[in-house]
Parts: sequence; C-alpha cells; structure tokens
Amino acid sequence: MSGTVEVLRAGALTTVQDLGRPGWAHLGVPRSGALDPAALRLANRLVGNVEPAAGLEITLTGCELRPTRATTVAVVGAEADVRIGHRPGDTGRPLAVPGGAVLRIGPARRGLRCWLAVAGGIAVPQVLGSRSTDTLAGIGPAPLRDGDLLPLGTPTGPPAPVDVTVPGPLPTDLRLTVRLGPRHDWFTPAAVDLLLGTAYQVSPLSNRVGARLSGAPLPRAVAGELPSEGLVLGAVQVPADGQPLVFLADHPTTGGYPVIAVVDDVTPLAQARPGTTVRFHGPQR
Repeated sequence: MSGTVEVLRAGALTTVQDLGRPGWAHLGVPRSGALDPAALRLANRLVGNVEPAAGLEITLTGCELRPTRATTVAVVGAEADVRIGHRPGDTGRPLAVPGGAVLRIGPARRGLRCWLAVAGGIAVPQVLGSRSTDTLAGIGPAPLRDGDLLPLGTPTGPPAPVDVTVPGPLPTDLRLTVRLGPRHDWFTPAAVDLLLGTAYQVSPLSNRVGARLSGAPLPRAVAGELPSEGLVLGAVQVPADGQPLVFLADHPTTGGYPVIAVVDDVTPLAQARPGTTVRFHGPQR
C-alpha cells in the first residue's frame, strides 16, 4: 500500500531520521540518526513499525503534514499540542489519521524535539544504509521544506494496544557524566576543576552537530593546535574561546581542537533548550 505525506509547514528544522549509519567514520561520515534513539524506537513500536524505521525529528516550532492515505502516527518527546483536523490528539499513543486530514504538531512547550512515526515508515531512499539526514555532511534527504512529498512504506504490523505511555522527564538542569581525556593534559588543573565544578548553559547556537555551552572558559596548559584526530559522539571539544562544545549525532569525525572529556550519554541534550543548565561530573566524584 503506497502513499505520501505532504509537508504543509516544515517548521524551523524537521528532518528524516532513523537509527543512523554506523561504521562509516573511517570515510568521514558520522552515525547521524535520531538524537534520542529510544524516543524514535518507542514511536515506531506504537504504530507497528520495526524499531529502525525512519520517522521525523521535529525541532521546537512543530510542523503540519497531510497524508494521502489513512494511516496511524505517534508523536513522542517534547510536550506539544497535537491535532488531527479539528480533533485533539495525545502524544505517546497511536493516533488514527484519515487520508487527507491535516496533522498539526504545535510548538514545544517543554523540551525541544519531537519524534513522529508513521505506519510503514518514511520511505525515502537509503544512503549508506540509512535514511537519516546528516546536517553537517549533507548526506541523506535535505531538511524538510514546505511542499515536500514524502513517500510512505507499507505497514508491517498493527498499532500497539496501549492507551498512553509515560513521558520521560524534561529537566531544565542536566547532570552529565564524563570521562576525562584524551587531551585533558592540554588543560590546566584549574580547567578540569572548572569543568567538573561549575555550571554551563546551552547556547542558542547549538544544533544537531553539537551543544555549544557558555560559562567559565577552560584555560589551556599547552598552546597551539593538534593535527586533526578522531572525534566520537559525546566528545567535549574546547575551541580557542575556551567554551566547551559537546558533539552530538551529526558531529565531524575529525578535529584539531583538544578534547578535554567525553560524555557517557548525550541523549539528555536532545531536549536541552537554550539556557538549560548543564553540569559535568566524573565517575570518580
């Protein structure tokens, strides 16, 4: 059963995402994929999809869509109003959408991003085994624009028999565990104390590449720059201004600024609005 979804209003940034394209870093291609993989998996289970099916990641301002066939959708993540035509819908549960009805996902009231699954999945072509949009490398489909038509796949299972799911917490004060290195010796002991002992705020310049933070600059013990070396998800890189940057799903695979630490789990940053407080702590503290 074929069909499409028409994009009536794309919003600030809506992208196609699945669970990413691991295994290509040696060619300079990061994993990409949903910033909160568990949220996308949940949305897919709710509509009867396999967990790796592609859905939409919707940032802050919401979007409006119109499927050409009757379908089932699920929206999880940030708190937002959902409407199907003039009928309100709930996040965290399967929702029936008649063919031609307008699905409206409103701006996020708390949190930053929603993940939308549609029965059958978003069936754009795969690139290197994934349908994800990589906003840095420009791989995969472009971010959605008004008027786009997205192909739908064939539904593979019935919607989940649930009334509602319990939403995850959307804190305004994040505590992230880090492991120091590989270049913490390029910084003074005071810099490490600042990183682990002071609060930072998420900058409005953050995106899917990285969460830029503002706060106490981290002083260097070693001048100059490194030859470019490998970067991983969660790497805390410190550019020349001393302000830490936590790399997220669309991060570059190499870089020349030193990495003072690596965050164990970056998922909480997927919902971190500008101004959110971030505190780092080491596993030893």
